[in-house]
Amino acid sequence: MAEFKKKLEKPRHTYVDATEASHIYLLPNSLTAGNLFFGFLAILRCIQANYATDPEVISNNYKQAVWFIFFGVICDALDGRVARLGGRESLFGKEFDSIADIISFGVAPALMMIFLVLAPTADKYPVFLQISWLIGFVYLLCAAVRLARFNVLTHPMLLPAEQLKGTNDFLGLPVPAAAGMIASLVQVIVSLEISTFDSRSLALLVPPFMLAIAYLMVSNIKYPSFKDLDWQTQINLRNFIGLILGFGTAFFFKELFFALLFFTYIVYGPIRHVVKIYKLKKGLKTSGE
Repeated sequence: MAEFKKKLEKPRHTYVDATEASHIYLLPNSLTAGNLFFGFLAILRCIQANYATDPEVISNNYKQAVWFIFFGVICDALDGRVARLGGRESLFGKEFDSIADIISFGVAPALMMIFLVLAPTADKYPVFLQISWLIGFVYLLCAAVRLARFNVLTHPMLLPAEQLKGTNDFLGLPVPAAAGMIASLVQVIVSLEISTFDSRSLALLVPPFMLAIAYLMVSNIKYPSFKDLDWQTQINLRNFIGLILGFGTAFFFKELFFALLFFTYIVYGPIRHVVKIYKLKKGLKTSGE
């Protein structure tokens, strides 16, 4: 009887009208289309770079592909914010956004690393020719799973997941951040003219690095979403000075800045996760004594 009463006390799902859910709002969905467009251009530039023979043309194509992914990240960051500000969120927009993300932040970065780092080293490491496509697919698969899980966890007909109650965090590394890390790494390789044929350490480090990013995307580690950040957000003096210093760093270390920025965000999640577990265990141990 108690279990029956408990079931009755659960809130009922609110169903959404199909017509309302399929609304295509111009501004937010145009930004999503822009994300998809930049992802398509990034893939196109990667293919052109792969078949080019002139080193300068190859370098320019990869540089353009990197910036197209960065532009896609900007569009992806703005489309949801614009939709929320205007009260124009829809299920269509969410699904459209995920489809665009898998192209811009799944396929494009995977092709970028395969063409630039993994495939060219096949003469020194023949095994890379066999596993390069597998590594790229694992990255793409984890990106797709991450996006599908996000859509399920944030579906309006479902109750909020226990891990996300009372927070604005993402569960798992966001796909745009993962793609930004890959793109910024490519930017460093191309800008500093690091030859994949002469750098064995680079060829050996990239596969486990990509697999680590893929794992973080499907992990239960929380990452800040910055959804509450707007023009009225207040920060203390120390954080403001740190922000100014960050912009100064971007000016002097243009090639490394984005790589450091995305890497800092990526490692922040696991570090915060470990610290949280440590504090929890320490608290349990203290209370037990």
